[in-house]
Amino acid sequence: MTLEEKIKQAETSIFKAVFPNTTNHYDTLYGGTAMALMDEVAFITGTRFCRKRLVTVSSDRIDFTKPIPAGSIVELIGKIDHVGRTSLKISVEIFVEQMYDEHRELAIRGTFTFVAIDQNKNPIPVLDE
Repeated sequence: MTLEEKIKQAETSIFKAVFPNTTNHYDTLYGGTAMALMDEVAFITGTRFCRKRLVTVSSDRIDFTKPIPAGSIVELIGKIDHVGRTSLKISVEIFVEQMYDEHRELAIRGTFTFVAIDQNKNPIPVLDE
């Protein structure tokens, strides 16, 4: 399998319903909850790519462009952006759509960096050499 095929195969998509217990006093999704969901999708994407133990080392940038109200559906999509020797950069986008409307728009975008580690928590190559 080529690197491009492996990257495409690792793409991860998860849908969630936004319930009131995950929203703030403005009735929109907590930013921290969104970031946790994004980190999880990035982790799954990276793990599907390399099948190694991964740890998050940074979230490079997260842009919140649209509020996500309670009662909406979100789709999180994780994609491998860059493959380093021991690290992966993974972008995650969150799209929001109303439950009873087909309109959908990008609400949040972020980039996460992960490092592959061994049992002793030392960095290892993400790809078998």
